[in-house]
Amino acid sequence: MDYEESTPAWRDDLPQVDLDPGALTRVRFGLADRVAVVTLDRPEQRNAIDGRSLVELTRVLHHCDRSDDVGAVVLTGAGTVFCAGSELADDGFGGEPATDRDEVPWLSPWQVRKPVLAALNGHAVGAGLTLAMQCDVRYVAEQAILSFPFVRLGVVGEWMGHWTAVRHLGVGRAAELFFTGRRFSGADAEAWGLAGRALPAEQVLDETVALAREIVAHASPVSLAVTKRLLWEATTADASRAGHDERLLLEALLAGPDPREGVAAYLAKRSPSWAGRATTDLPPWPAP
Repeated sequence: MDYEESTPAWRDDLPQVDLDPGALTRVRFGLADRVAVVTLDRPEQRNAIDGRSLVELTRVLHHCDRSDDVGAVVLTGAGTVFCAGSELADDGFGGEPATDRDEVPWLSPWQVRKPVLAALNGHAVGAGLTLAMQCDVRYVAEQAILSFPFVRLGVVGEWMGHWTAVRHLGVGRAAELFFTGRRFSGADAEAWGLAGRALPAEQVLDETVALAREIVAHASPVSLAVTKRLLWEATTADASRAGHDERLLLEALLAGPDPREGVAAYLAKRSPSWAGRATTDLPPWPAP
């Protein structure tokens, strides 16, 4: 698997990936009302991520990106823990590698052309937390324990953890948490802007799924995909470039059928029937 991170944007060069939910052993996949619930499913190992987990999670994210049946994705953990990070072994991190990990290139949650929401139903540590920070929205259990323990283990953060932490938390707070490896709570995460809501643990998944259903019920899939990329790229683009891209993309969308349908549905007080698909109808991205 190509683990090299790339720009927070959709990728048009990805191979077609077949998904057999019944063959998954580390991740569960469920779909209802166009909301995919993806569950890290190793509760005995506190949902720690090993090589097999990476392959299966990648396959599922590819499927969610390519399937028009999926309008939004919720990522959560089995049992009472979201994810304890990379699996620890006597010889380091990651556990036993998967033999087929090079078949499918890694796809970050921010590169999926649908909203990806993290339901942190319990503790999220290390790579488990940096994975959640690659998602678009996070709801978290208020009593969950979260931490970036990398320096205490003699390593540095992964999955673009420094990049996302600075953008979610600011340099000062991110430095404090990364330098110390100190634990903090889900309630702290909400107060600091790392999570949208902190809730009782038993409510986290239901509330996150409810948010995903609200998005799917009302939003144009094409508008969602474009908005998602604009938001992620806004973290690095200057104001003039962001405004330039917004204007060109708005003009491209106005030339399609969805804006007319959106206005008609709004005036008629009915649900919209969108024609555009995130898999086939995205406008070309403005050149630098």
